[in-house]
Amino acid sequence: MIEETTLRAENTLKSRLEKTDTEETFTEKSTGKYFYYAEGTGEPLVLLYGLFGSVKNYSKVIAHFKKSYTVIVPQLPIYDLGLNVSVGALSDYVHQLMQALHLEKIHLVGNSLGGHIALLYCLHHPENVKSLILVGSSGLFENGMGDTFPRRGDYNYIKKKAEITFFKPETATKELVDEIFETVNNRVKALKILCLAKSTIKYNLRKELATIKCDCCIVWGRQDAVTPPETAEEFNKLIPQSSLFWIDNCGHVPMLETPETFNRILSEFLEGRK
Repeated sequence: MIEETTLRAENTLKSRLEKTDTEETFTEKSTGKYFYYAEGTGEPLVLLYGLFGSVKNYSKVIAHFKKSYTVIVPQLPIYDLGLNVSVGALSDYVHQLMQALHLEKIHLVGNSLGGHIALLYCLHHPENVKSLILVGSSGLFENGMGDTFPRRGDYNYIKKKAEITFFKPETATKELVDEIFETVNNRVKALKILCLAKSTIKYNLRKELATIKCDCCIVWGRQDAVTPPETAEEFNKLIPQSSLFWIDNCGHVPMLETPETFNRILSEFLEGRK
């Protein structure tokens, strides 16, 4: 309980930093024990970020889509679930939040680990998903931090790992690298990252993807080194009603690296599903 309270305080501090360090101001909201960000009105558009991500990853997506959608970004309790943290537990958390907010027929967007969570959610609650958008998603293959203990104390290693996430290495700002470095050097958080990484391997979804019935938009950076292009092609092959869209000169996080192109692709896809 003490550990969970401490981590809750750390996350609250992080949300305050997000409010002051970004162009957009994001106000954390809660319903019961569930925490999230929400902007706009209209059909629900739910955005899930990756392992070292936050609401900041979607700042320009939120600014664009809040004009016509209710944009929801769950604050994923990656460090609050103890050593029981897993892709499945995070998917359950998203479902519980959707129930608490009485949201149905959602458009569900997931990047990296967020895509993996979105896939599990879609498989377990297909009646509640109007469309699925995968962006550099894990679930088949991921060349990330791996399933071994992160190299704590090696700043240059963490910096290089952050840089290969993007086509343009300078996108990995010192602020971003410092935040990842702090995380992996916290022993408790590092253990949870390891548990989560192992669960992504356990929850390989290759055999289940054919059962997804909703329309699926797959958006991928041509130069994605974390989930390489062949991963996108395999998702496109295995998910029946899927369409694949490439973004050139782009790595693993298109929403940060090429937000205008990403927003255009997503807008056109969503317009066809109203």
